[in-house]
Amino acid sequence: MAGEGEEVYVAAIDQGTTSTRFIIYDRHAKPVASHQLEFKQHYPEAGWVEHDPMEIIETVKVCMKEAVDKAKDRKCNVVAGLKAIGITNQRETTVMWSRSTGLPLYNAIVWMDVRTSPVCRRLESELSGGRTHFVETCGLPISTYFSALKLLWLMENVDAVKDAVRTGDALFGTIDTWLIWNLTGGVAGGQHVTDCSNASRTMLMNLKTLDWDKPTLDALGISAAILPKIISNSEKIGVVVNGFPLAGVPISGCLGDQHAAMLGQLCQKGEAKSTYGTGAFILLNTGEEPTESSHGLLSTIAYKLGPTAPTNYALEGSIAIAGAAVQWLRDSLGIIQTAAEIEKLAETVPDSGGIYFVPAFNGLFAPWWRDDARGICIGITRFTNKGHIARAVLESMCFQVNDVLSSMHKDAGDAGEVKSAEGEFLLRVDGGATVNNLLMQIQVKENVSFQVVLQK
Repeated sequence: MAGEGEEVYVAAIDQGTTSTRFIIYDRHAKPVASHQLEFKQHYPEAGWVEHDPMEIIETVKVCMKEAVDKAKDRKCNVVAGLKAIGITNQRETTVMWSRSTGLPLYNAIVWMDVRTSPVCRRLESELSGGRTHFVETCGLPISTYFSALKLLWLMENVDAVKDAVRTGDALFGTIDTWLIWNLTGGVAGGQHVTDCSNASRTMLMNLKTLDWDKPTLDALGISAAILPKIISNSEKIGVVVNGFPLAGVPISGCLGDQHAAMLGQLCQKGEAKSTYGTGAFILLNTGEEPTESSHGLLSTIAYKLGPTAPTNYALEGSIAIAGAAVQWLRDSLGIIQTAAEIEKLAETVPDSGGIYFVPAFNGLFAPWWRDDARGICIGITRFTNKGHIARAVLESMCFQVNDVLSSMHKDAGDAGEVKSAEGEFLLRVDGGATVNNLLMQIQVKENVSFQVVLQK
């Protein structure tokens, strides 16, 4: 047990869709240093999104080093005082690599990638349950969103993956697995594990047993030999090896990014959070029993804080494009120069002037599940200016969140939601876009089937 005067720190690797961060906290959970790096997004074809797994590992290494150096500059002895590292990560993004060389067999296929649409249609026609064939066991519909479909595409279309699977040299993982395997030794004995929150997003894990579901693996033709071991969200996984900063420090926790946000927001049963990032993700803690949705939401793991701890479940509404639409205005259209400029631009007009924007760049997720949908902007007249378009983009995020909140309310009912004495439902909000006050004001004003109050 650390003494009161002893320097004690913990740290987190936050590996997201567009950037990597390493954050160091003191004993009071106050950040003392951090470093963040963006990395390249690869778009080889329309609807395809890839990351270079080696670049991701390099950004983790650099962020760790730079954050430690910043802490040293502030007279914090992190090297001696760091007790544990936790990992949170973009979910569903799929990596296949060689267990003998440690090198990726293909780029990581990102969660929003839609190349697997033909695979989805084929499975829907072949399986007796159609799109919802696996919902009873894994809580998820057949969709381009989930890792199993990306894995099937790799096994069917990439020769290096086919050969490695045949010879027993292939390893599969989501980003958490890839990071842990490398941080704990790689080819020299790295831990091939995933936590239950990330595993719940593959479409391969049984929600009740928290293990790979054999009938699902058999139906899809996936060998359990390539899959990582499933562990809880809070346990000692391994230690960082030489070659990375902070060698010898234990990795002691791992959660998918949205589950980590729910835990960080202290969401108990009946409480919900919405994270506004590249996409938007709304999770409602449903307690220790999974709740099946009949309104287009996902049943998923919330968290399991130890090998013998109870499992908490959640209903989730996943929105593919939220903040990414702002990036599109900046990078593709040049309407703004920085993401922060959208608020001021949108405030130049009182409303969107009849403009409606649907950011279905890669289809629509919850509650519609239409991977064939594409983005539209309607209502344009000679009166339309940049401010109207900017405001319509912000409104599009709120409309999508409201669709999910409405479905969530129908699934959970009044008994499944914690409300104030005034009947208000508190929605905890986080993510980079919440710095946009106009966005948050629009979110509150939009009509939903019940009253919502936001808390940052």
